[in-house]
Amino acid sequence: MKALSLLCLLVFTPLLLWGQPTESYPVHPDAQPQEGVPKGEVLKFTFETSTIFPGTWREYWVYVPAQYKPSQPACVYINQDGIQWQAPAVFDNLIHKKEMPVTIGVFVMHGRVKAANPDAALDRFNRSFEYDGLGDNYARFLLDELLPDVETRKTTDGRAIRLSKNGNDRAIGGSSSGAVCAFTAAWERPDAFSRVFSTIGTYVGLRGADEEHTLVRKTEPKPLRIFLQDGTNDLNIYAGDWWMANQTMERALTFSGYEVQHVWGEGAHNGKHGTAIFPDAMRYLWKGWPEPVKTGTSKNQMLTDILLPNEGWQLVGEGYRRAEGLSANAKGEVFFSDGSAGKLWKVGLDDKLSRDDGKTSSVANGLKGNFSVVASNGNGYLTSPAQHANEPSSVWLIQPNGKKSKVDTGLMSATGVTLSPDQTLLYVADNRSHWVYSFSIKPDGTLANKQKYYWLHAPDTADDAGANGLKTDRDGRLYVASRLGIQVCDQAGRVNAILPIPNRNVSNICFGGSNFDILYATCGDKVYKRKLYVKGANAWEAPIKPTAPRL
Repeated sequence: MKALSLLCLLVFTPLLLWGQPTESYPVHPDAQPQEGVPKGEVLKFTFETSTIFPGTWREYWVYVPAQYKPSQPACVYINQDGIQWQAPAVFDNLIHKKEMPVTIGVFVMHGRVKAANPDAALDRFNRSFEYDGLGDNYARFLLDELLPDVETRKTTDGRAIRLSKNGNDRAIGGSSSGAVCAFTAAWERPDAFSRVFSTIGTYVGLRGADEEHTLVRKTEPKPLRIFLQDGTNDLNIYAGDWWMANQTMERALTFSGYEVQHVWGEGAHNGKHGTAIFPDAMRYLWKGWPEPVKTGTSKNQMLTDILLPNEGWQLVGEGYRRAEGLSANAKGEVFFSDGSAGKLWKVGLDDKLSRDDGKTSSVANGLKGNFSVVASNGNGYLTSPAQHANEPSSVWLIQPNGKKSKVDTGLMSATGVTLSPDQTLLYVADNRSHWVYSFSIKPDGTLANKQKYYWLHAPDTADDAGANGLKTDRDGRLYVASRLGIQVCDQAGRVNAILPIPNRNVSNICFGGSNFDILYATCGDKVYKRKLYVKGANAWEAPIKPTAPRL
C-alpha cells in the first residue's frame, strides 16, 4: 500500500513542475506507518462509462480502512489527481486514534479520451476541462457516476463498499486545479460535500475560477468548512498570481462567514507543504464530527438587509409538470399555473394550497406573451417572443382602452418585465444574455433611453444568465430569477447578492403574503417561498420613490 501511495505521488501535471525553489518540511509522524495501527486496503479500478464526460477513461483508487464494516455506511474523502499526501497512512493513523471517522477514500484521476492510434496521436487530456471550470458538471460526475461505481466494488475479503450519502459525512480535496475542482464541487453541492481541503489552489483565470471569490462574497453562505494552503513562491503566470488569488479567496471566505483555516508558507507550486500539513488539515476538517458544519453569517450588507436570520426556503408544493406564471392579488394571495396541464393553483394567506377555479382576465388578447406588468395608471407592458427564428423579440404597450403598440424590438429573448417602485422605469430581462435592460417611461407610456443596465452572473455551463421573472422591492432593489438562483441588484445595476434555490434554476418570482414580505419562486416542478425583511413593490399601488443608491 505504501509503495502504491508513493507511486501515485509521482503523478504530477506540468503545472506542478514549474518554478520549484529548494524547500523541505519535516515528515509528519501521522503520515508514516505506525506500529500497532491496523492498515487499510487500497484497491485500483478504472472507469470509462461516463455520460457527463463522454469517451473518457480514468483510473481511481479506493482506500478502505481496517475498521470499516458494511453494516454502517462509511464517511467519504474524495481526492483529485489520485493518491496524494501519503493519505492511506494518514487515514490509518487518524482513524485508529479516533481523530477522524471511519472514512473510505476515493482517489480519482482526471479523464482522458484515448487516441485511436496512440503511436500517431495524443489522447485528449480532460484535466483542465474537468477541474478548472465552474459549474456542477464534476460534482454530478462524482455523485451520479463515479461513487455509484465505487459501491459496486468489494474489498479483497468480500466486504461490500457502502458510502454515506450525507453531505456532512463527505470531504473533498486536491491540489492546484484539483483543489479548485474540490471547492467548486462542494460549492455547487453543499448538500453532498461539506468539508474541503485545498492546497496551492488554482483560483485564477484558466477557465473562470478567478470569479469564485466574487461569487463567495455575493452568495448567501453555505454550510462548508475549508482548509487552505499556499506559498509565496507559487505560480505567477498568464492566468494570474496563485499566491495572491489564494489570499483573496481566504479573505472572501472569512468575509462571508465560513469556517476557514489557512496555512501560508514560502513554497512553490508542488505538493511538499500540502503533504506536511495533511494530517492536521484532516483533524480540522473532521473536528466535532458528527456535529454538522454550520452556516456562517456574511458581512454582505445586502444579505443582512433582506434576509431574516434562520429563515430559509420552504417548499410550497411539488410534482407539477412545470410551475410558472407566479402572481399575487391585492390581498397577497399568490397564484401559479401548472404549465401545459392548464391548472391554476392558489396559495392562501393561511399558507394553504388549493386549486383555483376563478375567472381570469387578460390584457393581451391577440398577443402571444411571456411576462407582463400593469402600472397603477392602467398601462400594461408585455414581452413577446419572436415569431420566426433569427428574429428579435418585442415589448408591447397595452393602454387602458385596449390599444396595443410595439414599443421595443431588438432583445434576443425578452422575458421578465417589471417597474421601478416609482414607476418611471421599465426593466426587461433578456433571457439569452447576461443583461436586464432599463427604459425610461415617457408620459404617453412609450419607452426611451434604452440601456443594457443590470449586469448578471452566468454559470460556466451556459452562455447566458437565463434571466426570467423580475420583481422590485420598495427600496428599489431588483430581484432576477436566473440560472444561479435569484440575483439581487442595487439601483445602480450591480448584483450585490445571490440567493440559491434548493431546486436551482428559477423561472419566476413574486412577492406575496398579507404584508408582501414573502418571496415566492417557481423552480421546475416545485414552488418555494421565503419570508424576508423587505416588502415587494406592487405595480397596482401608488408609485413609491425609494432612497437614492450609493454610487
